[in-house]
Amino acid sequence: MTGVLLNHRAEGSGSAPPLLLGPSLGTSYALWDEVAPELSAAHRVVRWDLPGHGGSAAGLIGPGATVGDLADLVIALADALGIGRFAYAGVSLGGAVGLELAVRYPRRVSSLAVICSSAHFGGAKAWEERAALVRSEGLAELARSADSRWFTPGFTVPELVRDHRDADPGAYAACCDALAAFDLRDRLARIGAPTLLVAGREDPATPPAHLREIADAVPGAGLVEIPGASHLAPAERPEAVLTALRAHFGGDAVGGTRVRREVLGDAHVDRAQARQTPFTARFQDFVSRYAWGEVWTDPTLSRRERSMITLTALVAHGHHGELALHVRAARRNGLTPEEIGAVLLQTAVYCGVPAANSAFATAQRVLAEEPDGPV
Repeated sequence: MTGVLLNHRAEGSGSAPPLLLGPSLGTSYALWDEVAPELSAAHRVVRWDLPGHGGSAAGLIGPGATVGDLADLVIALADALGIGRFAYAGVSLGGAVGLELAVRYPRRVSSLAVICSSAHFGGAKAWEERAALVRSEGLAELARSADSRWFTPGFTVPELVRDHRDADPGAYAACCDALAAFDLRDRLARIGAPTLLVAGREDPATPPAHLREIADAVPGAGLVEIPGASHLAPAERPEAVLTALRAHFGGDAVGGTRVRREVLGDAHVDRAQARQTPFTARFQDFVSRYAWGEVWTDPTLSRRERSMITLTALVAHGHHGELALHVRAARRNGLTPEEIGAVLLQTAVYCGVPAANSAFATAQRVLAEEPDGPV
């Protein structure tokens, strides 16, 4: 091992929840080109290259390497970037790294997605033979068959095939050593992170049965099978993979509803849900996922600060019904009546005295409803 970090690319806000993305053997982080930019809208996405692949130094691993060694390199990268706890998704070997991380570093992995991968890769012999072949003959011949191993007939991503051909043979062979030795089946039940398995229905390398095996063993795990996808599903079916990962990692309605209840109160959310109809259901889901599941959970601002901003915006637009609701929310978020009054006074300067006059009347009525009586 050297002291060099894995080559990586970071996207999205530095204050957003971290999400690390791992590649398949023979590819670079370009495997995630169609997915990572979309995920970065809600996450600090960090995608990394295997040793000897893309921009990562070949000397990061050597003969006899293990998946545990790769997991340690990912932890070293996270540490260097100041990332403590993170979500993780990985494809094939990158997925195996995710399983290893979840077992060995359970406090670091907040949630996990394993894509077109396995808890074992068919035994050591085939990988030992491939490692020996690559060490003696290089990668050119193996890269020529990449399309048939990675994609459904007629589909290709030339950049990924080029990454395969250009990888360092010694590092690639060391990754084969890691796959040969990998078998996590007896430790899967120890994984406590929320886990999603994603299978390509046409994948010959890690067929859906391998993902079902993991799903059956990891407590509470979910499984999605993607039709028309082979081994590199994020490249071949990025929309389907993106949908699955978004639902699993964030902006989810369940988490958004929890925050919505904490800020607005159970009574309001119960009334909103009781009034929901087929016509409004998609809008309610949008509000829970986006406003409450993504914006209100962003740690950049505190809930107190978000309440002050929200009050100001509602005064500016004259939304008095929503203003009453958010005066109550501001109290739940820790604002005192005096602080709410100071916010409304500020709006008199920038939104106008008539708007602030109406806002004070609304807030006075809401605050008078508190158990301690009028302000």
